[in-house]
Amino acid sequence: MTQESASGPLAPALAWFEARGWQPFDFQLETARAFLDGAHGLLNAPTGSGKTYALWMPVMLDFIQRYPDTWRSQDRNGLQCIWITPLRALSKDLVHACHRACQDMGLPWRVEARTGDTSGSQREKQRRLMPEGLITTPESLHVMLASPDHPAWFRSLRAVVVDEWHELMGTKRGVQVELALACLRQLCPGLRIWGISATIGNLGQAAETLLGSAIRSQRHVMVRADLHKEIRVESVLPDRIERFPWAGHLGLRMAEKTLPLIESGRTTLIFTNTRAQAELWYQGLLEVQPDLAGLMAMHHGSIDAEQRAWVEDALHEGRLKAVVCTSSLDLGVDFRPVDTVIQVGGPKGVARFIQRAGRSGHAPGEVSRLYFVPTHSLELIEAAALRQAVEEGLIEERMPIRVPMDVLVQYLLTRAVGTGFRPAALWDELRSTYAYEDLTDAEFAWALSFVRSGGDALQAYAAYQKIEVDETGLWRIADKRMALQHRLSIGTIVSDTSLTVKYQSGQRLGTVEESFISQLSPGDTFWFGGRCLELIRVRNLEVQVRKAEGNKGIVPRWMGSRMPLSSQMSRLLRRQLDDYLAGRLAAPELALLAPLLDLQARRSAIPAADECLIESIRSREGFHLFCYPFEGRTVHEILAALLAWRMAKLKPITFSIAMNDYGFELLSDQEIPFQEALEAGLFSAEHLDADLTLAINQTEMAQRRFREIAAISGLVFKGMPGKQIAGKHLQASTALLFKVFREHDPDSLLLKQAYTEVLELQVDRSRLRSALDRLSRQQIRFTEPAQFTPFCFPILVDRLRERLSSEKLADRVAKLVAQMERQD
Repeated sequence: MTQESASGPLAPALAWFEARGWQPFDFQLETARAFLDGAHGLLNAPTGSGKTYALWMPVMLDFIQRYPDTWRSQDRNGLQCIWITPLRALSKDLVHACHRACQDMGLPWRVEARTGDTSGSQREKQRRLMPEGLITTPESLHVMLASPDHPAWFRSLRAVVVDEWHELMGTKRGVQVELALACLRQLCPGLRIWGISATIGNLGQAAETLLGSAIRSQRHVMVRADLHKEIRVESVLPDRIERFPWAGHLGLRMAEKTLPLIESGRTTLIFTNTRAQAELWYQGLLEVQPDLAGLMAMHHGSIDAEQRAWVEDALHEGRLKAVVCTSSLDLGVDFRPVDTVIQVGGPKGVARFIQRAGRSGHAPGEVSRLYFVPTHSLELIEAAALRQAVEEGLIEERMPIRVPMDVLVQYLLTRAVGTGFRPAALWDELRSTYAYEDLTDAEFAWALSFVRSGGDALQAYAAYQKIEVDETGLWRIADKRMALQHRLSIGTIVSDTSLTVKYQSGQRLGTVEESFISQLSPGDTFWFGGRCLELIRVRNLEVQVRKAEGNKGIVPRWMGSRMPLSSQMSRLLRRQLDDYLAGRLAAPELALLAPLLDLQARRSAIPAADECLIESIRSREGFHLFCYPFEGRTVHEILAALLAWRMAKLKPITFSIAMNDYGFELLSDQEIPFQEALEAGLFSAEHLDADLTLAINQTEMAQRRFREIAAISGLVFKGMPGKQIAGKHLQASTALLFKVFREHDPDSLLLKQAYTEVLELQVDRSRLRSALDRLSRQQIRFTEPAQFTPFCFPILVDRLRERLSSEKLADRVAKLVAQMERQD
């Protein structure tokens, strides 16, 4: 450790560490020195290593240096530091940690949160007198910028810290952060900006994106902690490997095997990938072990904020034995009693896996332990791949977003609602960000015209003529109703319309999506928040329920809950199969999977790293073509459509398509011309954009993307609190707007953005092109098995799942498995 003078600028912090019996790490001291010297920067350190104190300490020390004689008695100091966090769940923990440090050092600061969960009375107190430390989210910070009072609030601001920057970068929320930082830099000369990131592959680009072009020329540093965080990964292995696996089949059958882990630990977090899966596992664990009632809770984003806060408090205080959760507890929260983490199903990404593992052993020097529970046998390959990634330090990159016009339009309205703006000054501010440094004059002029008059297509409608320009050239929204509607709409997280679930007594339980509840009738039962509820009625966007007498009900489904397999995981899975072929069975998961892999090799083949396996199988359903690129469900969906279209050019033929993370199926009632198509360049990346335009319904996909863009840019308003507009009406409105733009304003940049996002985000064109380049170089391993194989079976089941209930699906799969076992 670096030695520091007991009387130097870091002396109060060193005394604080010493009083706790802690020795500060070098990276904490390096960060503090750079901050106090006026530098901007990005701190990269493992989860649970003390990152928060590395930056909160110099924030306090900066104040102490400025007021050496009066800092202990100084009050009404104004806002000194804004701490931006991606999750509201983190704010309470951060407030506690920062406030405790202030108290211990004798610094009379207030540290408070301002998020969507903050009460109106608390916001009003902050409006009158801001605390010295404010923990907030990107959305809440933009709501503050939409207030005319924001220059006074931020006048004394000295620092902004962006926590978990890797989680925000590459999203529209990250662009919101970039815009807010650009505004604050103009308001607060001398402002220091720092980011904190634990897991990201392109750290240098992350720093550039955070700091923007305005700061790159100023002094900035990259601080990397020279610490090794030990992560131990252990798979919870099934007693018997399914030779014909299917997604979810193992699932809750593994719940009983997790009980010893829960019982042996102090507190366990059980991570699932979806809210529906969390509901199922919570019920399943209680069925297996009823004694967990009262000792186990559930935590996900649709559960009421008050209930989530209770769970977080109970975790802090060690009153819970286990919590079944989703990504709502992924990041940063310091729950010291947690010593065990269980991951149900493949997390689909290395960074997400490491984040979740870091929830245990969340302290310097402690070991993080994670137990991997597969939901079907092939996921054990993912477990082995994740262990390899941790050992080799392989982390995914997050690519920043460039020039999203919907976020720009929203920001222009935010500034117009606040103090107003002058285009020339705002232009320089926008160009200082990474996201908009390539913004053109024409694009900016279009955005200005759009927010002022609605553009070419909507200029005749008063509702879209939002901004007025006064005689001094100041652009403002003067209409109070328009201003209120915009403040209520600020944000970039757009989901299906949510309905509040309440008991008849009025107790709020949380939210479900309108698309789910619209399928139910009064008297139907469903599970939510660990309770079996009976639907009474839906009124004024409220779902009124009572406790159901039985314990049978369906589980809600939330939109967009599937996680795509990352490109890093894709490469690692292929390496694991190559290890198996080479006889390298060091991973216990591969050794256990040997019977399944041996059967795959006997019936077909296992592809080497330089091979792509294609299986052609004929059954009573028709002709099946299975392809295994191991590129993830998202890429496979588009790749299957592309290949189907290219083969249909050679021979009139129709296909059914199914896919999973490992491969996809093309099914036809005619023989599939695969070899002919292969010779014609089936996997070529040439003419990709033109072929994609014909292979997929880009217009329909763009219209779906446009719903989000319309909501973010303020084209549609979801309604006042408690009086939200029904989702079907919003869909109709956005569909009409999409048609209007296509017919009357085809050059609209919001319309063009919808098509661009289809290719870049939904289709993931760059990754698709990379996959085609790889496949075109690989040797095609073509086999014609007489029966279905272990690799193709889960894809086959996924197709059946679309048209069968869970009970009928299980019966059908059982018959198929029995038949295939007899054939073997």
